[in-house]
Amino acid sequence: MSLQRPTIKVPQESSKPKRFVFVLLADFSLLSFASAVEALRIANRMSETALYDWALMGEGGETVTCSAGTEFHVGSDLDAVTRDDTVLVCGGMNIQAATTKKLIGWLRRESRKGAVFGGLCTAAYTLARAGLLDNKRATIHWENQDSFAEEFDEVELTKSVFVVDKARLTTAGGTSSIDLMLKLIADDHGEELANAVADQLIYSSIRTDQDTQRLSVPTRIGVRHPKLSLVIQMMESNIEEPISPAILAKDVGMSTRQLERLFRRYLNRSPKRYYMELRLQKARNLLMQTDMSVINVALACGFASPSHFSKCYRSHYNTTPYRERGSQAARLSI
Repeated sequence: MSLQRPTIKVPQESSKPKRFVFVLLADFSLLSFASAVEALRIANRMSETALYDWALMGEGGETVTCSAGTEFHVGSDLDAVTRDDTVLVCGGMNIQAATTKKLIGWLRRESRKGAVFGGLCTAAYTLARAGLLDNKRATIHWENQDSFAEEFDEVELTKSVFVVDKARLTTAGGTSSIDLMLKLIADDHGEELANAVADQLIYSSIRTDQDTQRLSVPTRIGVRHPKLSLVIQMMESNIEEPISPAILAKDVGMSTRQLERLFRRYLNRSPKRYYMELRLQKARNLLMQTDMSVINVALACGFASPSHFSKCYRSHYNTTPYRERGSQAARLSI
């Protein structure tokens, strides 16, 4: 006896499928793209109706290689879209290099038609460069948050898994594409169909735009100590103007010596050292992902002088900020 898959009946407002246009950028994230397409495919399957259709575009109109090295044949170059389309730009690695003048011009021109435009993974950067996120809420992969915030102060950046702000959609990357598509499917055809799609994807924890993309501090560091977690949150929120260990300790009701012991016990380093590593990680992100001068990067990460910044950076990464910036430029030119 075979089990028959139930069909989810949805009201048919139009016989014409809703079209998604996926614009694949060089080095795009395969997971972000595939998650979105699979959700649409399964929605069609579960409803036994062609609710959605999709097309692939890419600059040049031939092939685009994802960050995993697989080539995809796209259906066309950057062609015209209609106001009824939902255009999703798929980003990934080296997003600055993938955001070309031709692409920016196309986005600006086509967005005037009133279509919905979105950015998956790092493609919020591309939309922002084109001015499509001005005065909008948006999100981007956590690794790109620091550089994005420095470059686009006209965008209200959040740490959400995904953001829907009227006709602008952004996701944080990875499986967050599933969460966005499930919301769009639910808005279009109801929660029952969205839940059925999630079940098919073995996706048991559907997230909303209120969920943040990164793991909680206790989960990330593998330690569940409330005061330690609170101190680390304070550190992460105060990179440009670091707080002294004495003040951090006082704010959580501890002595400086107790705080030192807490960090040594659970993280095998002093609070000062841990804080320095956070600041240097942000500095590295800014060096690799922005055109900010080394001096401005130093200031943004709480270093009073470039020489001190360079000394600390070299001690931690075994290279200087200037060489790091140069090596990144060399990689992008290959």
